[in-house]
Amino acid sequence: MGLFDDWIGRGSRRVDTLSPRLIAQYRATLPDLATGEVPLGLFWALSPDAYPPEELGRDGHPRLGLELPPLPLKRRMWAGGEITFHGAFHAGDEVTRDSRIERIADKTGSTGPLIFVSVRHDYLVGGAMILSERQDLVYREDPFAGAPPPVYPDAPDLGPPLASMPLLADPVRLFRFSAMTFNGHRIHYDADYARQVEGYTGLVVHGPLQAVAMMVLADRMLGRGLNRFVYRGLSPLTLGQNAVVEAYPDAAGLALRVRRVGGPVTMAGQAC
Repeated sequence: MGLFDDWIGRGSRRVDTLSPRLIAQYRATLPDLATGEVPLGLFWALSPDAYPPEELGRDGHPRLGLELPPLPLKRRMWAGGEITFHGAFHAGDEVTRDSRIERIADKTGSTGPLIFVSVRHDYLVGGAMILSERQDLVYREDPFAGAPPPVYPDAPDLGPPLASMPLLADPVRLFRFSAMTFNGHRIHYDADYARQVEGYTGLVVHGPLQAVAMMVLADRMLGRGLNRFVYRGLSPLTLGQNAVVEAYPDAAGLALRVRRVGGPVTMAGQAC
């Protein structure tokens, strides 16, 4: 039995509404990505964790031991996830989100110990499942002072994509996306913290924001609603690094990636 296995199955149930205000603010935050009655990715703004300042950790997230176990590693990253679409949201829907911890596993990577936590979120309207999501989080040690930054391989040349678009990012967009999703992680708005504590080169572009861009491009290419979307983070993307979102043919649908121009792939995905 693992150290935190007693946390598996723990969770919560929350209810929120897809209000006109919420939809309008999402459209204003991501005008290039927010299409349709209820834009893709808006579910990430529903039922956020909301704790007072004294119950936050150093990074701005709820401190460990509240929603997630009291892990010994403190540096949190959004590693990826999987989304299955069962239906469509509509404006005004009252949405119930059932959440539970699904898996906790520890590993050792090239940079040291890692702890992976998978959380399942089921979104229901009137008792019917609309969307089911697995969120994969990873916790790791802080970078050592003076340690060289990790080196990531350049993106492989896959030839011309079926479609591509720029990934737009600026400080206001990052702040507003954090506000929309009530994401307090300081790496997205506190540049000194991002550099000095977590070892990034600047403000970090949200993993979910990159995932939204990939979903939107896939939805446009497929010409219908998505059935399934899987994604994983491969390297950090920080402000000032130009990036593009690309779609390629795949046996099951579309292969997607966010590629830093002249650099590595920051996130990869697959949609059908």
